[in-house]
Amino acid sequence: MNNFKFSKEELKQIEKIKQRYLDKNSLLLPVLWMIQEKEGWISEEAMAYVGELLEIPYSTVLGVASFYTMFNKKPKGKYHLQVCTNVSCMLRGAYEIFQYLSKKLGIKNNEITADGLFSLEEVECLGSCATSPVIQVNNKEYYENLTKEKIDELIEKFRTHLVEKEF
Repeated sequence: MNNFKFSKEELKQIEKIKQRYLDKNSLLLPVLWMIQEKEGWISEEAMAYVGELLEIPYSTVLGVASFYTMFNKKPKGKYHLQVCTNVSCMLRGAYEIFQYLSKKLGIKNNEITADGLFSLEEVECLGSCATSPVIQVNNKEYYENLTKEKIDELIEKFRTHLVEKEF
């Protein structure tokens, strides 16, 4: 049973996007991104729906969604914290930041806190080497030059929903 559906407005948006591409396969990435923005992740039901909507085999949709690490294939916390542990970040303490967050939140890599507020993921390069260590929150905001003290402040702000970009 497929419960995922786009709204009429979202379907209109997809029609607009279609005008930019000659091939319907090119629609797949922006449409998958729309799902993730709407739901926070991409379920098998949503992938099947997209396959039907774009007349693309489910195996193609699954292959694309699985290939790109930017797509979440399982639910994430309200605040999805991605800690870069690539070379520059690693040399400037990223593993310590990751371990500190893991202990502070009581979760490991790719887990969600019991209250659903946080999820934690170790990722490769976020492209912010000069300002490492860095975390990305919800695929949008970067928090750079992190220390344990800055992590404590950030987590407290997320918990109280008073997050402002000030790092």
